[in-house]
Order: sequence, then C-alpha cells, then structure tokens
Amino acid sequence: MIEATNLVKTFGEVRALDGLSFRVGNGLAYGLLGRNGAGKTTTIRIIMNFFGADSGEVTIDGVAASKTKARIGYLPEERGLYPKRVILEQMIYIGVLRGMTKQGAADRARVLLDDLEATEYTNRRLDTLSKGNQQKIQLAIALISDPDVIILDEPFSGLDPVNARILKKIVREQVNAGKTVIFSSHQMSQVEEFCDEICLIDRGRGVLEGNLKEIKRSYPRDTLYMEAYGAGDIGLLLRDDAPGAVADVALHGDGWTVNLTAPERRKDILDALGARGIVPEVFSVKEPTLEEIFVDKVGGEAPAEDDPDEGAGKGKKKRGFGLFGRKRGAGGTPGAGGTTGAGGTTDADGITGADARRYTERRPS
Repeated sequence: MIEATNLVKTFGEVRALDGLSFRVGNGLAYGLLGRNGAGKTTTIRIIMNFFGADSGEVTIDGVAASKTKARIGYLPEERGLYPKRVILEQMIYIGVLRGMTKQGAADRARVLLDDLEATEYTNRRLDTLSKGNQQKIQLAIALISDPDVIILDEPFSGLDPVNARILKKIVREQVNAGKTVIFSSHQMSQVEEFCDEICLIDRGRGVLEGNLKEIKRSYPRDTLYMEAYGAGDIGLLLRDDAPGAVADVALHGDGWTVNLTAPERRKDILDALGARGIVPEVFSVKEPTLEEIFVDKVGGEAPAEDDPDEGAGKGKKKRGFGLFGRKRGAGGTPGAGGTTGAGGTTDADGITGADARRYTERRPS
C-alpha cells in the first residue's frame, strides 16, 4: 500500500503541493488526475524518492519511500531511452541495473516484447520507431524487473488506437496479477475505464478521493439515456404522456437524454413507453463522466502555473478544461528538480528524459 500524508512541496514562491493526502491499496488501478500543473508529477517524484517533500511523508507498505525495497516500474511522459541504441540491448542493460542477471533480463525482455506485439523491433534502434511504438518499448522497460508498483505518467501520449488497446491489455494483466498501478494523467476519458479509485488534484490539493463507482453513484440519478429505434419523437411523446415526470428531453447521439423531475419517476417513463407498445433497446441511468465530475469539483478555469519541477514557468489562463496541453515549457526546457540529458543538456545521442535514467540506474539496496 502507498500512503501519502499531508505532502507539501514548494519551488521558490510556488507551492506545488499543498497538504496532499491519499492512499493506494495493493492490487488496484489508481488515478492521480488533474490538469497540467496540478502537482501530479511532483507527487510521483516524491514517491520515487527523486526528491523529498518539504513536509509530510510517503510510505510504501509502511516503509518510508526513501527506504523502501519495493520494486517500482516507471513510465515517464517524456522519452527516457537511448535513441541510437538497439532496443534489446537497452532492455538488458536496464534489467541488469535493476538487479537481474543478463540472461534473465534478456528472457524477460523477449516475453514483454511479444506481449506488446513488438518482437519485430527487438534488434532495431529506438529512433527508427514511431512515437507510439517507442511508448510501447518504454512500457516494456518499466515492467522489465516485474515491479510491485507501476507508475504510468501520461501513458497514452502519442498512441494510436491499436497501440492504446495493446497498452490497456497489458495494464489490465498487471492489475489482475495483484500489482498496484498508478496512472497520472489529464486525459481522464482514457483512464476512466481502468481506475478503481481516483484522487482529483487541483493546485496541489486533493479535492476528491475514493472509489470511482461510488463517487459516480453519489450524484443524483435523475438523468436517463434511451434508444428506441423507429419510435418517432420520444421527446414529444414523453412531454405529452408523462409531463409530471419529465423536466427536459433532448436528442443525444442515436438516442435521447431525459432529465427527470425526481429519480423515482423512472417507472413513469417506462409506463408511458409501454402504453404505446415501445420497448427501448437501451434504457439506463446516465452517470456523470470523470471529466464532468472534475469540472463539478474544480471548475472550468485552467491553473496559471505548470508543475515547477516539470519546468515551465507561467502559463496563460484560459477558459474550459484546459486539459490537453503538454507539460513542458517552451521548447521542453527543464526547471527546478528535473534535467534533460546529461547535465541538463541533450547529449550526442539526443538522449532526453533524465528522470527515467535517474531511476533505472539506481541499483536496489
């Protein structure tokens, strides 16, 4: 179990985390969700002991994150591998750094590449692959040492639908195997189907935490979605036949959204349809999406700052979700707490994403 208690972290005058607390049980898919700049990556870096919190603590199975021997697999948002090196060689190298034998790492690498439908890339250089296939290789490396905890930072970045499906399959297998999987993302619709529990973060604070299904069921269940092909104007029919039950009816895709005057009036809708011999193909309570829950809890204005440790100084405020921008500042320039390439530069191989190497190149104690 991972438990964060009252985490506070500042960078200069910016308070990146402001008393954040959450608990992640074993064998769960957990979502750390929020806009860019909410504090997600700062939190990940504290969990992984890249740096400490100013106050508060993180424990893994009761042991401080700085002292844990738990194996942690990390998929960074930014590329953290060697573009001009052969993929299998990189996987073996990092596996050995994580305490594996060379043969064990090679065997595990081949299994992972097969699972990810990437065996054709075994002996190719990373820079010959598409962005989506590079992301699959990064996932394979995150899993190379069979970690207990898997942290995925914006895992769907750059993935086409086919590769996204493969990644989802692998992640489900890890959860089913009892691993703890933490998603950090602003693409809430992508991770909604995975997460058992979530923590919504805004400006370094947790604004909502809990079981996702229970959170959805806590909202009023007074909106229906139905499809009844060939039934004509359902909206007009319900306004005429169930006027006391219907507050509003609107077309929604291939069906109708019906706002009820009260949740218990669902039966009146079914009775009105049945009296006309209409049997709907789809009839269900319309629950809020994770994005709708986020807007309800946080509001619709983007925060002014990106995560300081991700580097980007001040951003512009804008209306709407503001969820789909990149995390880096102009040109990907790093800021406090993070570097790009060796010594804060890009080396001769064009290596970026030093966070990945800073983690993978630490031998377990």
